[in-house]
Amino acid sequence: MTKGATRRAISRDAVRVGSDSTAAELERQIEQLKERMHLAVIFGGDKSAPDTVMYKAQNTRSWKSYEAVACDIAESLRSSGFRHVELMPEDMRLPDRLHRSGIHMAWLNTGGVQGHNSAAHAASLLEMLGVPYVGHDPLATTTLDNKHAFKREAACMGLPTAAFCTWNMARGPFWPEMNSRFLHAFGDFQGPFIVKPVSGRASLHVQVAKDRIELAAVVAEVHAQTGHLILIEKYLPGREFCVAVAGGVTSQDGMIARAREPFAFGVLERNFAPDEMIFTSMDVRPITGARFRAVNAADEPELVLALKRLARDVYLDFNLSSVVRIDLRCDEHGGLYILEANPKPDLKRPCAEATSLIAAGLAQTNLTYDDLIVSLLADRLDVLFLHRRNCVKHLVDLLDGDVAASINLRSACTNDQTGLMVSGLLKTADEMRSA
Repeated sequence: MTKGATRRAISRDAVRVGSDSTAAELERQIEQLKERMHLAVIFGGDKSAPDTVMYKAQNTRSWKSYEAVACDIAESLRSSGFRHVELMPEDMRLPDRLHRSGIHMAWLNTGGVQGHNSAAHAASLLEMLGVPYVGHDPLATTTLDNKHAFKREAACMGLPTAAFCTWNMARGPFWPEMNSRFLHAFGDFQGPFIVKPVSGRASLHVQVAKDRIELAAVVAEVHAQTGHLILIEKYLPGREFCVAVAGGVTSQDGMIARAREPFAFGVLERNFAPDEMIFTSMDVRPITGARFRAVNAADEPELVLALKRLARDVYLDFNLSSVVRIDLRCDEHGGLYILEANPKPDLKRPCAEATSLIAAGLAQTNLTYDDLIVSLLADRLDVLFLHRRNCVKHLVDLLDGDVAASINLRSACTNDQTGLMVSGLLKTADEMRSA
């Protein structure tokens, strides 16, 4: 068994701890929180607006407010019965707004305001303030949002990812034939290459260099647009897929279910226009039904199984805590390679004009958009109550005594089960040494 496979086996065993607890308890907790918990859905603040930042800085990640999608999320929560939901921009006044509104929990729908690693700024601030949130922790956000960091860690875990290298233009122009890292990564491969900023959104500033001769100029052009590190990646000519994955707790019509593994959504294949080598930014071509197709498990069972397995492996290996969308592409032989894991996938409510790739995959899961939103919140609450209850005492205090007591009981049972599991593993290790 490889190191990566061993890590995944251990992670799956860890997921099973406490999975037989009754979902009905979580349903009761959520029903009471609907009436009592104050939620803030946070979107990206505009640095050009007054009192947003002290000093304007460069955006290394293409900025977008995501306010429209934040409105979709807030309206969905309200329609599901959550009475106290507010929209708030991420800016320097956010802590004061959270305090004045008595916010108990937040939902992060922001990619940041400005600066480096901006996608992780809001999560870092909330960690400091002690406000729990739906979203990835700062380390996970930074790792996923910096594609080179994600790909390096994925490669170390044995997860398949396309050959790549990076370049910092502060070192001067990029010359492929003189770069040892490039030669080691690509060998005799002559192109095409994908050139993109290591951090970005919506496929913006992603270009194709048809060969090594073009590469230096394309790298310089992308850097001029972003001022950030550049990722150079082998172009894969095969089919392209995406599949979202989240925690194992789902909600359908208010009924909670808890699975033993991360929940993988429907698999989609991206449709390319004749003039597309890569998927055009949704800012240029909105995502409509013509831009993807559902991959039917009945028609291609092995493919769907492989895609969902890779998605779940990423979720477990990177210790993620919220939804991600995994983008994958095939090489000329049909082998699957992970391109990236999007830490802030679009959660737009579908409409006649456009949709999001996650919402488009809901049809294969029998979940509605409102089910999706409640599922993500329920999964986060489940993790907080089960594993981090000392950090969310203010949420537990909102619950009736008997309902709150069930959280302490579940957590204690989980700790006991973990202790038994550790004892069993140590005993097995001793027996193996003695054999």
